[in-house]
Amino acid sequence: MIMTTTSRRFKTVLVLCITGLTTSQSLPSSFPQIYSGAPSGDYSPEWQSYFEVTDPLPNVTFPLTRSFAGNLPVQRAGHPNDTLFFWAFEHQNGSLTSNSSSEPWGIWLNGGPGSSSMAGMFFENGPMHINGDYSMASNTEFSWDTVADYVWIDQPVGIGFSTADEDGYVSGEDQMGTDFLGFLSNLVKVFPSLATRPLHITGESYAGTYIPYILKAYFESPNPPVTIVKIAIGDGSVGSGPEFQDLPAVTVIETYPQLINYDPEVFKYFQEQSHLCGYDVNLTYPQNGTIPTLKYVPSIYDTDSAGSFSSRLQFSKNFKNRSFRSRLLSRFQERSKAEDLRPFAKSTHFRKREERRQDWVRSKRDLTGRANGTIDSRYGCDLLDEFIDYAINFTFPWTLSQPDGGVFDVYNIPDALDPEVPIDASVFLNDNRTRTAIHAPTSKDWVLDFDFTFGALGSGDPSPEPMTFLTDLATNGTANGVGFVFFSGNDDSLIAHRGTEVVIQNTTFGGIQGFTRKPATPWTDDTGDFAGIIHQERNWTYVLFKGAGHLVAATAPKAAKVFLQQFVFGTNTTGLVTGSTVTGGEDPTLAEDVMPGSDPIFYGSLSTESSTIWPEATRAAWSSFIQTETATVTTAPIPTSNAVSSNSGAT
Repeated sequence: MIMTTTSRRFKTVLVLCITGLTTSQSLPSSFPQIYSGAPSGDYSPEWQSYFEVTDPLPNVTFPLTRSFAGNLPVQRAGHPNDTLFFWAFEHQNGSLTSNSSSEPWGIWLNGGPGSSSMAGMFFENGPMHINGDYSMASNTEFSWDTVADYVWIDQPVGIGFSTADEDGYVSGEDQMGTDFLGFLSNLVKVFPSLATRPLHITGESYAGTYIPYILKAYFESPNPPVTIVKIAIGDGSVGSGPEFQDLPAVTVIETYPQLINYDPEVFKYFQEQSHLCGYDVNLTYPQNGTIPTLKYVPSIYDTDSAGSFSSRLQFSKNFKNRSFRSRLLSRFQERSKAEDLRPFAKSTHFRKREERRQDWVRSKRDLTGRANGTIDSRYGCDLLDEFIDYAINFTFPWTLSQPDGGVFDVYNIPDALDPEVPIDASVFLNDNRTRTAIHAPTSKDWVLDFDFTFGALGSGDPSPEPMTFLTDLATNGTANGVGFVFFSGNDDSLIAHRGTEVVIQNTTFGGIQGFTRKPATPWTDDTGDFAGIIHQERNWTYVLFKGAGHLVAATAPKAAKVFLQQFVFGTNTTGLVTGSTVTGGEDPTLAEDVMPGSDPIFYGSLSTESSTIWPEATRAAWSSFIQTETATVTTAPIPTSNAVSSNSGAT
C-alpha cells in the first residue's frame, strides 16, 4: 500500500492561527432544538409526524416529495447534545414510512473535513437548487431521491446543523464511525423498515475517508443497525495526499495541456519532477506487486517553522487536509465572512502566492529548459501547487486572476471564472422559517464549512488514511456481499482519477490485487451520449465521467443520475469482466492513462463571458508531440539521494 514517509503540513500560518484560536477561547457548544409536538419517550414511528416537513419553505414554489428532517443523537455516553442532522426525501409517497417496503435506500455525505452535506443537497444532487442570486429552482429531474429514498446527513457532530458539546467533537475517524452507527440506530427506530432495506452509502471528496471508516465500524459491530450492500465514493480521499493530489499531476496536464500553454518543454519539466518524486508508478493489470511507498519531498515553504507543530499536533498527518485547505483558500470569495480564521489566512495565502509569483518573474521561471535532474526546492514534490502557480503566472485566462491573488478552481479545470458563482445556502437555511420547518437547532447558525471537525485539532485528522486498511475492508466486503464503487470526474485536479486508479490497483479484493484488465469500456447516458469509462470486476466498479469535475453530480447531472440508477442501485453489466470477455467490449482509444479534456477554457466574472481555444496548429503540434513522448518515454532509475536543487532560478 502507498504510505507517506514525510508529513506534509498546513501552511505555517494556518497551524499557528488554529492553535492560537483553540487555546485562547472555547470551542463552540451547540444543542438540538425541541419543537412543539415532539413525542415523549424513546424514538419510535410516533416521531415520523414530528420530523415531517410540513411548513412552507421560503421561495420554494414547486412541488417536492414528502420529506423529514431534524436531529438525532449519536448515543455517545456523556454527550447528549452530540447529534447529527438529517433531511430525508421519499422516492414515492409513503415509501419511507412503509413498514413492508424492501426497496433500497441511500445516504449522501459531503466531505471537507467539516463540509455540510446540505452542499450536496442544494448544489449537486438534491431536489432543490439554490442559484447564485439566491433564488430557488427545482432540480427534481436529476435529484437522487427520484431513484430511491435518500437521506442527506450533516456529520461528524458539530458540522452544518449537527450539534456537539464543547468537548464532544470527534477525536478521530473511529469515533466518527461509532457515532454514525449510533445515529443510524435512532434513525431506524423512527423508520423501522430502513433496518433491513438494502443501504447504499454514497459521498464524495473527504467522504472518501468517512465512508470506509463507517464501513469499518459496521463490520466491527456485533449487531449493526442497518444492512449495507454498497458504498460509492466520488473523487475521494481514500489514499494519502501525495497519492491523490500530486502523483496525478502529469496526467492532469496531459488531460488539460492548456494549463502549460501546450508547451512541450514545460511538460518535460513536470514529467521529470514527477519521476524524481517517484510519482510515475507503473499500473499493470493485474497489478504486479505492491506499489512502493511515496517519499514526499517538502518545499522550502513547508519546512520553515511548521515542523514542531506538525509533530506535536499531527496536523495534516497523511497529507489529506492541506489540499482541502488549499481548495478553501482559493475559493475565499465564495465563503462566509463570519469565521475569524479565513480573512487572515486568505491575506497570508495570497501574500505567499504573490511572493512566489514575483520570484517567478525575477527568475524568468517559465520552466523552459528547466529539467536538470534535481527536485525544485521551491516546490519539492508539491506538483499540484506548482502547475497551478504556473497557470496563474503564465497561462491565459488564469493570469486574469492575479490581481485577486491568483484564483484556480481545483474542482473544475475548464472553469476559470473569477469570481465564481457564489455557492451559499446560508440565507435559506438560517431563515427562521426554514429552521422551524426542518426542526433545525437555534443554538447555532448553519455554515458550509466548519474549521474544528476534530475539536482542538481543528480540521487536522489524526487518523490514518483508509488505504492502510482497504484490503482488509475489501476482504470483509467480499465475505458479506458489499459492493465498492469508485467514480471520478475527468476535469478534477484536486483528487484526479489517476490517484483513484492507484488505490484500486494497490488493493486486493476477491483474492486478486487490482483489476485484471485496464478500464476501457465506454458507457452512455440515457440519450445515448458518451458519458465516460466503466469497468466492473469482482463486485468492484470504477467509473470515469467525461466532462465532470470534482462535484460530479453538479457538473454532469444527467450522467450522474444514470450512473446512480444503473451502476449503484441497478444491475447494468456494461464493463463487467467475465472470464476473458468484457460486457460492452473495450475501446483501445480509451485504454490509455488519459482521457482528453475539453478544448475551451471558460472565463468571466460570476458568469461565463467568453471562452478561449488555442489555435488548431498549436493543438495539432501538441498531439503529435504527446503521442511520440508517451510512446517512447522510458523510466530511468530514480537517484537514491532524491537530490533537491538549491538553485531554483532559470538556467
